[in-house]
Amino acid sequence: MILAAGLGKRMRPITSTIPKPLVEIRGKALIDYGLDALKRNGVERVVVNVHYMADLMRAHLRKRRDMEVIVSDETDRLLESGGGIVRALPHLGHEPFYLINSDTFWIDGYRDNLDLLADLWNPASADMLLLIAEMRQATGYDGRGDFVMDREGRLQRVAERDMSPFIYAGAGILKPDLFRGLPEETFSLNRVFDTALEAERLFGARLDGLWITVGTPGAIGEAEAAFTASATRAQRA
Repeated sequence: MILAAGLGKRMRPITSTIPKPLVEIRGKALIDYGLDALKRNGVERVVVNVHYMADLMRAHLRKRRDMEVIVSDETDRLLESGGGIVRALPHLGHEPFYLINSDTFWIDGYRDNLDLLADLWNPASADMLLLIAEMRQATGYDGRGDFVMDREGRLQRVAERDMSPFIYAGAGILKPDLFRGLPEETFSLNRVFDTALEAERLFGARLDGLWITVGTPGAIGEAEAAFTASATRAQRA
């Protein structure tokens, strides 16, 4: 599933005319970076939730001929990341699924990061495995970190007023059972993170490469510069 229903307020004025997932980096819509990553890893069916400028999103998604894209409609009300997944559950089935934010992506290093997640996924010990970037790998991020991580990859929240180098990179593998029985209402995915944390079943996998988040218009130039720098390094290697 790709989360693509947000209002993109921080990206205004660009998002006054297009939804944030259709903002382009190097001539390619943000959401297509996620769709392409899923396709490379053999995913044949993707659920995308829509709310803001839903008609533009639908028109763009219809162009994908290489995979089945199912739209989860939230035009009646914005359900945020957690409630959006609850509404989409009928399309997601009973097996663990990839989850990707439409406004964050990465440049793979030596490993394909979705493949890395799949290799490290252990349903016996984890209900959720998140892709985790370090601040030194991040472009466009100005926060204090999201989690602390032990040697086994188990995650805990950063204490208030503390900082951590570990950032949730907007991708992961989740069990749909985490959402069953939850009401279809507006709530953040953080509620489900906390459930997995309390059970000590929330784990992280370190990203291989460079993580890019595009939260403001100024971050577009940073993202494109990161691609150029990465291509230059690859040519020199």
